[in-house]
Amino acid sequence: MALTRKIYMNRSTLDKLIASTGLIIALVLLAAAGGLLYAHNFVHSQVHDQLAAEQITFPAAGSAGLASLPAADQAAVSRYAGQQLLTGAQAEVFADHYIAVHLSKAGGGKTYAALSTASLAAPTDQKLAGQVQTVFRGETLRGLLLNAYAFDTMAIVAKFAAIGSLAAGSILLVLAGLGFYHSSRVKKSR
Repeated sequence: MALTRKIYMNRSTLDKLIASTGLIIALVLLAAAGGLLYAHNFVHSQVHDQLAAEQITFPAAGSAGLASLPAADQAAVSRYAGQQLLTGAQAEVFADHYIAVHLSKAGGGKTYAALSTASLAAPTDQKLAGQVQTVFRGETLRGLLLNAYAFDTMAIVAKFAAIGSLAAGSILLVLAGLGFYHSSRVKKSR
């Protein structure tokens, strides 16, 4: 017959262990919230400052630049009519609904790769070389704006993660405090 030995743990000790674990997790969550909030503020302000330095402005309401766009693109760009481009969301709209439309017209519906290949095959065609340069510059600006949009989106995700982490850490902090309080009120046994 195997001997078994029962190990008993004092309820107060168990409460202290659980509360201590909760406290450690709460502190980690609160530290993460601080780091995430810092990341949000840093990235968001960098995106804003870099876009502000470019001094890009959406076409004014009723302007020829706005009227020349297809209806869906016109509706998207109209939300920001006349405003300076300062946010990631604005950068995405400007890149996808303004620059992309104009690049499609400038390149005759062809991509930079297609135009470049054609230009290499016809090195003396100056009109084609001009289209290649225009589309290349436009696609470069479009890519930079879409990067600003991506980074600003990551900043927004970091902000919401910071809020969630702060809430969870705060709740765990209160629960850990209640656990320590309970451990002091429990009768000592065995």
